[in-house]
Amino acid sequence: MVARTPSLETLRIFDACARHGNFSRAADELCITPAAVSQRIRSLETDTGKPLFARNGPRVRLNDDGEKLFRRTREIMALTHAAIDELRMARALRLTVAPTFASRWLAVRLPEFEARHPGIAIDIDVSADVRDSARHDLAIRSGNGGWPDTDATALFAVEAAPMLAPQLLQDRTLSEPTDLASLPMLASSDWPRWFAAQQLPAPDRRTAQRTAYPSQDLAAQAAIDGRGVALLSPRLFAAELANGRLVQPFAFTLSGPDSYWLVESRANRSPATRAFRDWLLESIGPVSAG
Repeated sequence: MVARTPSLETLRIFDACARHGNFSRAADELCITPAAVSQRIRSLETDTGKPLFARNGPRVRLNDDGEKLFRRTREIMALTHAAIDELRMARALRLTVAPTFASRWLAVRLPEFEARHPGIAIDIDVSADVRDSARHDLAIRSGNGGWPDTDATALFAVEAAPMLAPQLLQDRTLSEPTDLASLPMLASSDWPRWFAAQQLPAPDRRTAQRTAYPSQDLAAQAAIDGRGVALLSPRLFAAELANGRLVQPFAFTLSGPDSYWLVESRANRSPATRAFRDWLLESIGPVSAG
């Protein structure tokens, strides 16, 4: 008669009993009854023809044969978990990102993540709208947090400082912030706050351009084209400042109250989402909110 091979489920139950040294705790972990655990262990000992535990009341201890089997079941469980993790990572990580963050921060750094995690593909949706959490695994949004049924981690504050193309200055000298009134100022609701934070009156609104840009990214392009002074983030537009396409005439930067946030759906977590989250927070450094 051919000996029966124990099922993977039986070996999983044995593994839990060996780790806990207690059948009841193993049952709690596996969400089954202690009686079912005892029955499986008796069946396993029958199939192997050897006792595997030394019993002392509610506590159980592996004997030498049990230790030998436990070493193998740990390998089996590790391989099983690794196989499941690989399958979960095989699906593209669905990421929805605010437009300016996507183009000015994420796009230039994604190759680093891809090199570190070549098995994770990313499907990026660029949008400022709040998406149904069932349609993405992670979101990067600006706001004040508090999205329902999610965990939100502050990344860094939304910033605003005046920037403009060098050619727009020509022979002008900007000595004081109020001198900005001599230039076209691209429409932004943050202008009054930027001046008020320095205890300065905001220039007459007639100096502001009427066209409102829905993102800093678009406002930056208008500023680079010489159409006016835009309020932009020095962090996100550091490359344009470094290469001289934009200049920042005044150091004061408005910070917050909104921030960029990593928003995680509680229902869609996977090894891939954890890998991206860890990489993102490491790349940004110490978390700061407005």
